[in-house]
Amino acid sequence: MPVIGYAPGAYDMFHIGHLRILQRARSICDRLVAGVATDEMILRAKARHPVVPFEERLEIVASVRHVDEAVADPHLDKFLAWRKVGFHVLVKGDDWKDTERGEDLESRLGAVGVRIVYFPYTAHVSSTALRDRISVPECPGG
Repeated sequence: MPVIGYAPGAYDMFHIGHLRILQRARSICDRLVAGVATDEMILRAKARHPVVPFEERLEIVASVRHVDEAVADPHLDKFLAWRKVGFHVLVKGDDWKDTERGEDLESRLGAVGVRIVYFPYTAHVSSTALRDRISVPECPGG
């Protein structure tokens, strides 16, 4: 049976950190499904609108060669995503590891046979960091 991996994310302002997670995720499964957070879900989770609209983010992620399928992910709860996609492996950034949310997710998904694999979170190139860099005013003279 082919192993299905699931890589959920906002994928806003697509950057090298996103690409690396998708590359690594593809290396541990036979089929990779990327869950692209809807605009509404990002607003609920992060209390801000994404810079890049959902349809564009979905198209960008779907065009990455490591991704077999990109789907809308309207759920904060990845157990609901599992019900829809039926994945065997969920990939998350290691900022979730050893947290209450991460342990709850491991417990619930583990009960249905899903393994969670954590990859290094690339905070220095996160969409939040990019957003902050863009909004910083220029220094006088430079």
